[in-house]
Amino acid sequence: MDVFIGLALLQGGLYAAGLVAIRRPLPAQAFALILTVAVVLRIIATASPVFLSTDIFRYVWDGRVQAAGINPYRYVPNDPALTPLRDTEIWPNINRATKAHTIYPPVAQWIYLAAQLGGSNRIAMKAMMLLLEGVGVFALYRVLLARGLPRERLLAYLWHPLPIWEIAGSGHIDAALVAFIALALWAWTAGRQGWVGVALAAAALVKFFPVILAPGLWGRAAWRRGDFRLPLVIAALIPLAYLPYLGVGLGVLGYLPGYAREEQLGSGSGLWLVDAIHRLVPLPIMTYLIVGGALLAWLVLRCFTAKPSKALENLRDLAVAFTFFVSPHYAWYFIWLIPILTVTSGDYLLWSTLAAFLLYWAPTPSLAPLWIGAVLYGGTGVLSLIFLACGRASCLPPIVREQESADEA
Repeated sequence: MDVFIGLALLQGGLYAAGLVAIRRPLPAQAFALILTVAVVLRIIATASPVFLSTDIFRYVWDGRVQAAGINPYRYVPNDPALTPLRDTEIWPNINRATKAHTIYPPVAQWIYLAAQLGGSNRIAMKAMMLLLEGVGVFALYRVLLARGLPRERLLAYLWHPLPIWEIAGSGHIDAALVAFIALALWAWTAGRQGWVGVALAAAALVKFFPVILAPGLWGRAAWRRGDFRLPLVIAALIPLAYLPYLGVGLGVLGYLPGYAREEQLGSGSGLWLVDAIHRLVPLPIMTYLIVGGALLAWLVLRCFTAKPSKALENLRDLAVAFTFFVSPHYAWYFIWLIPILTVTSGDYLLWSTLAAFLLYWAPTPSLAPLWIGAVLYGGTGVLSLIFLACGRASCLPPIVREQESADEA
């Protein structure tokens, strides 16, 4: 693992050099080169063994259970009722098989079921995730064109080592977040608030936290003209998606409560900043929740008061602040930020997504050493202060400054 982390960080350095290169005019062949390198990197990662996470085995299992006509929230994998579905490849490698019902929401479950069409195995699941990622990349391409940014900017996503290893390599469901968040951004650029709501609801039904993006994509313009399609669509689709699974009642929450306990979120010791401060002075978890909640509330309010030209910046800040607030313990939980950062300014915010590989050095996910959090979150904080100190005009890439000037005009 040490070798992999070192190579991933080196790859991140090369990626950062690529970002610097696209800040100036590139030859016409540059875009083809960006795509070619991205495909080659994904072929290498896809062909590698699954060694960073065992989540893909749960995905395949959930799809197999549904294909057998069984509610995936009803049984833990080791339940005798599922004995006929066991095999020697998937079932023995499922994590928490004796205690955890599936934690994944309905849209994730539908994706797992759809992947069964290609086979009940890891190859079919990886292929599904790469297909979803491809949808997301195309949507990001359309957003870049709509914002007048060079298509070469796709390098910010395509060459990022995190999705390469966590999606192509490990087959994580976060590929669906890339797809749905990018589709939401594309619909937003086209002024299609209803479709923004559909895409965001789908993202939240893969993993819950992307719903935090709703205020940023709804924003002042839609609010003032009385366009409530986005929140209404989200409010309608999320409960509707759960209807087919309600035979187990509150069991549709799956392992979510157990996961929160396992990650020590309720006590606060699983939150990096709380843990860091608590080692110096006592910090009640309620204090952290109040202060963090107030900050997030202010960022939400800013989405409804700032100029429309600042909408994506506000969305970016809300997503980054939320991630800081919950301080994920797994590297792939940072993937959802990359599509947003690809189409906005502030490349320095990619720091935490590149440093996320350090989490693999933690002895257990909920017990990451303080220095890892200091690098991830403290590093982002320091870079943010530098950015603020040197001022917008000198820090932003020229391609972004030109677009923002046009928006203001």
